[in-house]
Amino acid sequence: MALIYVVEDDAALRDELERLLQLQGFEAAHCDDFSTAAQAAVRSGADCVVLDLKLPGADGLQICRDIRGASEVPIIMLTSSESEFDEVMALGLGADDYVTKPYRPATLLARIQGVLRRSAVPAQPVVSHRGVQLDEAAGVVEFEGRRAELTRNELRILQMLMRNAGQVVSRQQLMVHLWESDSFIDDNTLTVNVNRLRRALSDIGVDDDFITTRRGLGYVV
Repeated sequence: MALIYVVEDDAALRDELERLLQLQGFEAAHCDDFSTAAQAAVRSGADCVVLDLKLPGADGLQICRDIRGASEVPIIMLTSSESEFDEVMALGLGADDYVTKPYRPATLLARIQGVLRRSAVPAQPVVSHRGVQLDEAAGVVEFEGRRAELTRNELRILQMLMRNAGQVVSRQQLMVHLWESDSFIDDNTLTVNVNRLRRALSDIGVDDDFITTRRGLGYVV
């Protein structure tokens, strides 16, 4: 039974979420001291962390950073903010997904189930294309001796593109691959992830045209 760790300051919302999770067959736990939320989440051995961005006396982004520094547990950011900057920051610090309040319970459950399925998928051997080598097990991409670690979403995007090298992969296909659905997903979230992947590749010397946008169609490597 998967354990979902909730870091949320609204007690009524937190309790409602925990009841919903338990009804769906999950275990649920939460913390009351946000100053030690990251340590508590990691110690809990959670299978997924649902983390509110805006917390009293604590910075949700810093908590995300601290969790990711100690664990690869999937993190879903939960916030009332619709700021693109917050979304970019959360994904940049290692969050796997981002849900804006008010949310539909079915949406959040689908996101949780999605990150749990993705984290359980066995890695494949190294995939190579145009000198770029992707080690799916390690979550590392290498080019001419230079290496970069990828976030889960960056890894899955590059994995999908390189496994289909020479073929256009649509944005819808990528969204389904990342989140098991293209419903409820802000299209900009995919763009943020693709742009971060491109920067990671550029940092190790990969040509800027390695991932090419086919306008109105998708992406191809």
